[in-house]
Amino acid sequence: MPMFVDTSPPGQCIFCRLVAGQIPAAKVHEDALTVAFMDIGQVNPGHVLVATRRHGATLLDITPEEAAAVMQTAQRVARAVQAVFDPPGLTLLQANGREGDQTVFHFHMHVVPRHAGDGIALSWPRKEPPAEVLQGYAERLRAALA
Repeated sequence: MPMFVDTSPPGQCIFCRLVAGQIPAAKVHEDALTVAFMDIGQVNPGHVLVATRRHGATLLDITPEEAAAVMQTAQRVARAVQAVFDPPGLTLLQANGREGDQTVFHFHMHVVPRHAGDGIALSWPRKEPPAEVLQGYAERLRAALA
């Protein structure tokens, strides 16, 4: 992930400026709710970012329609990346908040073509709580969803 962290206010963040055409970008796709463009920090050829047009810092700040539109655009872009670059794998990555490793605080998703030994590591320590703890977590979440 890039070391750059953009915490600019809405309308002034780098992605808002990109959407407004104030800064250049290698755009791949645009529609009413999303914009897809090449990541300037290409991990592998074909690394694309899909962002909401409207500013929302995280997943919790966008509408369900925007969330669905980002995933639909990401799927279209992933198909194009597969057709053009033929990577053996693809990773979709979406981070929220500083502790979630978000670096630009405007909702976006990475579409990353993957290759063996490309230097990307997606791993975490497995904690494997007992089944009753997992059931307790599930119960709490069901109550929050009701």
